[in-house]
Amino acid sequence: MGRGSTEPGGPEAGLAAVRVRLDIGYDGTGFSGWARQPGRRTVQETLEDAHADLPADRWAAAGPAAVRRLARLLPPDVRVHRAVLAPPGFDARFAALWRRYAYRVCDDPALADPLARHRTLWHRSLLDLEVMNQAALACLGEHDFAAYCRRRAGASTVRTLLRLDWARTGPAVAEATVVADAFCHNMVRALVGAMLKVGEGSRPPGWPAEVLAARARDPAVPVVPPHGLCLEEVGYPADAGLAARATAARHLRAAPTA
Repeated sequence: MGRGSTEPGGPEAGLAAVRVRLDIGYDGTGFSGWARQPGRRTVQETLEDAHADLPADRWAAAGPAAVRRLARLLPPDVRVHRAVLAPPGFDARFAALWRRYAYRVCDDPALADPLARHRTLWHRSLLDLEVMNQAALACLGEHDFAAYCRRRAGASTVRTLLRLDWARTGPAVAEATVVADAFCHNMVRALVGAMLKVGEGSRPPGWPAEVLAARARDPAVPVVPPHGLCLEEVGYPADAGLAARATAARHLRAAPTA
């Protein structure tokens, strides 16, 4: 599941085009992630099949009605809530300052809500949120999160974790709020997996930080299933700062020194 902003690409050949920013919401259950993948249904492919960069004259005529028209073209598990002209320098990925995710866990199977089973992980035992929050504090800040990521050739795993904490949001429901300047593949799900180990008592509070410092994947850290994860918000700078932020974010980041 997720909500966010994107920019479609691919103007019609030979025609001046405008870039349109789409604010979207989608249920990720029926998708194989965001980015296009051969032979798989993805959010990007679904949106691009329905919309693209537009000739300026067409946007001028169709812009106000674009959201309603897209609602007729898109499947029910993805919606465009807003479509506006993107300001200069806007890049949905690189211009972002931060992303906020939530991960929901039910830790009492007897109280689990069947209607929420597609967006909540059912955990076998009661979680101690106090010790989980204690463990999370040591992971905040800029670190090499290689221990919590799936490595990709030529890509950095250095990220700045701005927030990681847990709170009760309902009967037997624990929700993690995770905010970072960016995330590498599987980072949120691996961090949540480590925190669950602490919360159930099978690992001490200092263990997630020890794993982080090792900068190597630890098979004891479970990568929790994706269905409990939701991208809730993406933050951007003021329009004047978009281009500078996008340029800075494209630089390969080195691991911080001790």
